[in-house]
Amino acid sequence: MPTGPITSNLLSHTLSADDPDNPMNWPTHRRLYASAVGFVMAYTVAFGLTTYSAAIPQIVETFDVSMTRAIAGFSLYLFGIFFAPIYTPHISERTGRTVVYLVSIFCCGLFHLGAALSQSFASLAVCRFFAGFAGGPCLVLIEGTFADIWSAETTNTYYAFLGAASYFGAASGPVVGNFVVQAGGWRWSEYVPCLLILVAFAFGIGMPETYGREIPRRRNKVRGLQPPHQPPAESGITISQMATITILNPLKQLILEPIVIMISFTLALNWAVTFQWFITVPVVLQTVYGFTPQRAGLAFTGAIGGAALAALSTIVIEQWIHRSCKTTMAIEKRLIPAMYGGLMITASLFWIGWTADPTIHFLSPIFGTAIFIWGGLSVLISLVTYLFDAYPPAGTLAALTAAACTRIAVAGIIPLVIVQAFTNLGGNWTLSIFGFISIPCLAVPFALYKWGPVLRARSPYSRSLSIHSHVPPMSMMMGNTMETRSSEGTEMQNVAV
Repeated sequence: MPTGPITSNLLSHTLSADDPDNPMNWPTHRRLYASAVGFVMAYTVAFGLTTYSAAIPQIVETFDVSMTRAIAGFSLYLFGIFFAPIYTPHISERTGRTVVYLVSIFCCGLFHLGAALSQSFASLAVCRFFAGFAGGPCLVLIEGTFADIWSAETTNTYYAFLGAASYFGAASGPVVGNFVVQAGGWRWSEYVPCLLILVAFAFGIGMPETYGREIPRRRNKVRGLQPPHQPPAESGITISQMATITILNPLKQLILEPIVIMISFTLALNWAVTFQWFITVPVVLQTVYGFTPQRAGLAFTGAIGGAALAALSTIVIEQWIHRSCKTTMAIEKRLIPAMYGGLMITASLFWIGWTADPTIHFLSPIFGTAIFIWGGLSVLISLVTYLFDAYPPAGTLAALTAAACTRIAVAGIIPLVIVQAFTNLGGNWTLSIFGFISIPCLAVPFALYKWGPVLRARSPYSRSLSIHSHVPPMSMMMGNTMETRSSEGTEMQNVAV
């Protein structure tokens, strides 16, 4: 009977299962600490994104800009994060994850401070963009960190925790922001994230390195040995290879790869609606129900509850399926939460759109928003974890980059036009349009569950395990086995704000 830690055969890195430095063999307290650091970093960056929404009315007045320009400060943060899935894998491949975490969160804090001290809207906008650009890696690296530490057999479970980090952070932003802005002015919507970043930075200073390629390099350096021989990184070695993996291949997949197209569209719609809530919920609650800004901010506690329910239900489902499987769980089983999550998204959009009325109690649209977040995070967890193992490493990295960048871009664009849509069409018809668009997305998890293995087997991205070599097509992808996940440069990516 084994007396030491048991490491899954499905490793997220190249360290051997019996290597004591393998993060999966660490003591539980060390694994929990490293996971907690990733959680806090992602939470903090997401928090910094949405506290700004509480300051928009005062920014309009202070800088004499239109509502749309003021909202641009919110969107620019997202546009900065957009670049993180593209450049983060290449930096962390060369330095490891811990250095990137600490530099990223520290620089993010500096730009938040710059935003707080801005004397013009142009300065504020620039600082907001670079705060997102600098902080974005924290939202990318958390996925790789959790994959390093926890078994791939429970991918949905650990992704539920890391997804909750960004959702909790984003939902907490307006809750705190509306109180501090009303008490001290709009600049406190930037000062408070600075203070939280200081806490996160201090908490993360002792974080151990988890990346499976960096650990042997540091180990050999401490021992005075030459760097270990390692296969070339799957994120690419040359500038040309790196651009191919995280720029050209994602663009190709968005046009030619059915799995990536379906998932990217579904998640883009999901996030388009998710991030417009930060603009429209306060407006609707204050104009329709007469809420104060503080009370409107508290309405986002419903979103926190929805995210918690999504994480809990996903974990329960995966653990039940995992225990019921006599062999390795097929990755199509990860799609089950998306099946009911999609229905929750569509139903909640019509629910909220047609019940946000003075004649109907304010709790109705608030509960509807919680249901949307429950469904939306369930869909996100399912579809992104499906992409984790849908392709070999280089193909997976490209697919995750495509899906991440698409949904972040759309999430940044929609808030810029949502006020006009609500004004011209009304909230009921605007949300109904989103609801109608979401109906075709209901079929995505079911289609992938049935035809996913065939689509993956036919994909050109399944015909080579490496960007550096060519091997025969992976016929194993037709079966019910889950491919071994490798981190030969594959930084698991998603900005789960």
